Amino acid sequence: MKKLCALLILCTFSLCLVPASAAGPETNAKAVILMEKSTGEILYEENSHEPLEPASVTKVMTMLLIMEALDNGTITKETMVPVSADAAGMGGSQVYMKEGEQFSVHDMLKAIAVASGNDASVAMAEYLAGSESGFVEKMNEKAAQLGMADTVFQNCTGLPAEGHHTSAHDIALMSRELILHHPDIRTYTTIWMDTLRDGTFQLANTNKLIRFYEGATGLKTGSTDGALYCLSATAEKEGMELIAVVLGSPTSADRFESAKALLNYGFASYALVTAAPSEPIPPVEVTLGKATTVQPVLSEASQLLLPKGDAAKVTTTLDLVESVQAPVTQGQELGSLTVWVDGKERGTLTLVAQEEVPRLTLTEIYRGLLCTFFNLV
Repeated sequence: MKKLCALLILCTFSLCLVPASAAGPETNAKAVILMEKSTGEILYEENSHEPLEPASVTKVMTMLLIMEALDNGTITKETMVPVSADAAGMGGSQVYMKEGEQFSVHDMLKAIAVASGNDASVAMAEYLAGSESGFVEKMNEKAAQLGMADTVFQNCTGLPAEGHHTSAHDIALMSRELILHHPDIRTYTTIWMDTLRDGTFQLANTNKLIRFYEGATGLKTGSTDGALYCLSATAEKEGMELIAVVLGSPTSADRFESAKALLNYGFASYALVTAAPSEPIPPVEVTLGKATTVQPVLSEASQLLLPKGDAAKVTTTLDLVESVQAPVTQGQELGSLTVWVDGKERGTLTLVAQEEVPRLTLTEIYRGLLCTFFNLV
């Protein structure tokens, strides 16, 4: 009995040593990952680099290239896109576009984001790159730029094709790129129900989280016999947006429950904290300038992803130059701000000049000396 009690005490003590977050969220999938949008930090992952079929989650990249074309002015939302015979004959998830029909880019994006239309995806691919194969080349080029080392695309739809694979990690990367740099995609990915063809064709979002998960912002579902049920889910709460990728769930319900478990875990466990100086930053003296000082500011806003409860443990230290000689350019480096969390260094941010300070001319310097000499200032 004494041995049994000792064993129970030892087991209890051992469990207390395990961090509460070690177990992580409960998921039912071949691979999952949870990523925070602004920092790109990974909060949880399982088999995240395993090459798997993504099914229609492929269309995250399709939408990304369409949004890039919109943002660079290649197309507008009003641009009319024709439907070819190949596009109309894609099968699978579709909105039953017919050869010769034309739809606006706006309607094409609705068809892709809401109904996962393969026909709309191919029509957009052909319009932007001349052919689907040409568009797929651009997809793979973009994947390489984003560091998606586990990815090879063979089409723009996610229909089964030999050699078409990616990973949960890579899907998180392209999902982050889409929502971080093209937030207008939410116009489409948050639609629950809508229509095409002047209200005669109904659309219903394949992503049920849009209606049933608070803060859901997107992003894309997918399923085939080989890929099983897949999802890249995004949601935002209290200024923090998370990306939960689920690949290879056995049922549709499992993928949504797994995504919710990941998102709930992230929102319950972490928070974004904006790094800012503990005290006002003093101005830096400027010599030979038309202004006597210049104000240092952070070169860019910086946010830290921290376990909840650690926000009060953030401190900062300043390291500024004593003075700088004019001319001072706007954005010129003047020092740094080091961020500490619970006494451990988390990073260093650059401090730069808020405005330019031109140099005094020789005439202005001479006039200043005379005024000083004759005590006329």
